[in-house]
Amino acid sequence: MAKNTTRYYCKSCGHEELRWLGKCPGCEEWNTFTEMKVTPATSHKGARGFSTAGRGAAAARSPGKSRPVPLARISSAETNRLPVEPAEIARVLGGGLVEGSVVLLGGEPGVGKSTLLTGLALWWVRQGVRVIYVAGEESPAQIRMRAERLGFSPDKEEGFHILQEVQLESLLETLEAETCGRGDNEPTIIIADSIQTLHSGNIDSFPGSPTQIRYCGGVLADFARHSGHPVFLVGHVTKTGDLAGPKLLEHMVDTVLYFEGSGGGAIRMVRAVKNRFGTTGELAVMEMRAEGLVPVDQAGVLFLSGRRGVEPGSAVSAVKNGSRNFLVEIQALVSTSRYGTPQRVVQGVDSKRVALLAAILEKRAGMDLAGCDIFVKVAGGGRIDDPGADLAIMAALASSLRERPVPLDTLIVGEVGLTGEVRQVADLEGRLREASRHGFVRAVLARTEGARSRKRKIEGMELMVVSSVEEAVALALEPPARRGREG
Repeated sequence: MAKNTTRYYCKSCGHEELRWLGKCPGCEEWNTFTEMKVTPATSHKGARGFSTAGRGAAAARSPGKSRPVPLARISSAETNRLPVEPAEIARVLGGGLVEGSVVLLGGEPGVGKSTLLTGLALWWVRQGVRVIYVAGEESPAQIRMRAERLGFSPDKEEGFHILQEVQLESLLETLEAETCGRGDNEPTIIIADSIQTLHSGNIDSFPGSPTQIRYCGGVLADFARHSGHPVFLVGHVTKTGDLAGPKLLEHMVDTVLYFEGSGGGAIRMVRAVKNRFGTTGELAVMEMRAEGLVPVDQAGVLFLSGRRGVEPGSAVSAVKNGSRNFLVEIQALVSTSRYGTPQRVVQGVDSKRVALLAAILEKRAGMDLAGCDIFVKVAGGGRIDDPGADLAIMAALASSLRERPVPLDTLIVGEVGLTGEVRQVADLEGRLREASRHGFVRAVLARTEGARSRKRKIEGMELMVVSSVEEAVALALEPPARRGREG
């Protein structure tokens, strides 16, 4: 008889320990550990520790032990990509959906994860691809109602199947019966909505626990790679915005996508934080409408909509997400503090990063910010991690402090070091081209090697190179009329 093993997991972040702890070392919350018992599986297990029942048609065709295969006899994954529409999602996936891949999609409740996957499923069905939608959270009638809103036609989309099953072993039997023997030329896409609702009889724990999520996710990933049928897993997120369950689940899958909102608006962003078949960091910008998610035109200037540009405290920078460049407006408000401790309120940027840049601005440019409240925001609900926006953040702070606006047609790009130097950024020409297409005629950026002159012309823009923060701030706040007289 299999022996039960006791584990303790954190209800807040999913961290797992062998013994009970008062404080979780993962999220530092108190009294969040819950006891659970894990029963090892008694069935025959494969190389990865999961039941061979999940190996699909490939296992049925190749009984016995696995043998090494020469790399030259293995076909490249690039030749086995399924098309994806819209193109925004295809780019995030690396150009298409690779056969046998596992994609984990996470996001806040109600952000539109099921709507996105239902729309993708309808498009695939119209291309002749079978889709099995595992309904763990919703009833089939609810999924039918959403599909009708997205344009579902019963006469044309017969390949869209709903499977209402959350017991893992029964689910695998059904998937094998539906996919085995149908031929390799007829791909089937499985969508599990969501992984938190699945549970296995081999694990003595309730659905949604870290052990259940890890086990069920691993078995489905094993099934996808041995059968060649792509699998989508929908995951919940915690209050900190991370995917719920053990971090090991993200290591098991091939692609991890985060579905993000924009502060309650209609804009949705799908961000790839892991992709074994494409570029990490790619961003798809969509808009939620009555007919579903629609790609946004001119996504490069999405975060500049409604910009006035005549008030102090605003600066525009070009940030890079994957293979795309976006223009973002960074707004700052600096005011005298009326309390003993100055406030630091930040949205869309790491607060520690803003505090670091404010300290550099005070030390290297002689600006007194220690006794001021600082508020920084990325307009439009965007979120930036690109270090190329450092100089723009500092220019916005200086603009608000000195009450001198940055000219409307000026782009500011550059990474800032602790000693006050301004460094170059990656793909500078691509950022300048994106800004030039949208009317920017000047750019403040780092001095490149061999650049002796203060002003150069490239991509139809006037490039003003700087080497220090003090020089960059003075140049960014310089009125255009004065520049013309000096030039």
